[in-house]
Amino acid sequence: MPTRTPSAARKTAKKSPGKAKPLRGPLAPDRVAAILKALDEAYPNAECALHHRTPWELLVATILSAQCTDARVNMVTPELFRRFPTPAAIAKAPLSEIEDLIRTTGFFHNKAKSILGAAKKITEDFNGQVPQTLAELITVPGAARKTANVVLGVSFGKAEGVVVDTHVFRIARRLELAKGDTPQEVERELMGVLPRDHWISFSHQVIHHGRQVCVARNPKCDKCNLETLCRSKDKTWSS
Repeated sequence: MPTRTPSAARKTAKKSPGKAKPLRGPLAPDRVAAILKALDEAYPNAECALHHRTPWELLVATILSAQCTDARVNMVTPELFRRFPTPAAIAKAPLSEIEDLIRTTGFFHNKAKSILGAAKKITEDFNGQVPQTLAELITVPGAARKTANVVLGVSFGKAEGVVVDTHVFRIARRLELAKGDTPQEVERELMGVLPRDHWISFSHQVIHHGRQVCVARNPKCDKCNLETLCRSKDKTWSS
């Protein structure tokens, strides 16, 4: 039987070149792409649920949506905008009248102050037009980063960040796309994981998904097209 030389043994032991194994972690590009594809398939036409006709109306509606359902906001805003159709009109309105019109949205004292302050700021500093940059918009009373992201994304198509509401916060963590303990931390993580051209649509789709399927308690995992990609500990069903 012929003796194998050391060089021959090394050649035999050397692995033949091949494709590198794909990343298997939760943030692997192929997994993120699969999640985005599933959301696109489930919610191809997802859009903001707040009724509005202008960036100003969206700004006001978003301020009112804090700790309130979109359905309730949509019941309140028609009369508010009929009475005061522009920032200049609201800027001259009595605070008490604004409060009466938005009372059922909750926290109406603070919301009325924010709306009145926003109207004055936009009228005096931005010529009556809602600013189109994040740096300017967050100087408007009531327009914190989440609200600014909503207005910039929906009204102007500008992806300056990712809107993280309660649904996005919960589902991003369930899908292991983020681990942060605050909306700000989760937003930073999502901005590093998601392609920028999905920043706007991702939030709309996940909000719809959170309302219809991936609810906070007893998520409807048997009806979820993301189920095979999800390893959340509170899953109610696994294929």
